[in-house]
Amino acid sequence: MPDKAIVMHAQDDVATALTDLTAGQTVTLLLDGTATEVILCENIAFGHKLALHDIPAGCEILKYGLPIGKALQPIQAGEWVHVHNCRSERFGFHREQYGLNA
Repeated sequence: MPDKAIVMHAQDDVATALTDLTAGQTVTLLLDGTATEVILCENIAFGHKLALHDIPAGCEILKYGLPIGKALQPIQAGEWVHVHNCRSERFGFHREQYGLNA
């Protein structure tokens, strides 16, 4: 039974760690009722996101079935997804596109 990370929506690109996770660890997740395994490339702290599959640079990243940002670089399955490789909707590319008032 998956208990180390959770996927919020069947279309999500990321899962959220429910505990501190270690590089090399295999995490089993339920995606649309199907168990899927992801091997972690690096340590992922509690509450942080991990990529469920490879995400190309420039692609939107979905959580809750909605875009939360764009990949700044290619992200491999099992990598930590955070500000170093994801420009968030809240603080990033909308402001770049529409200015400071976005």
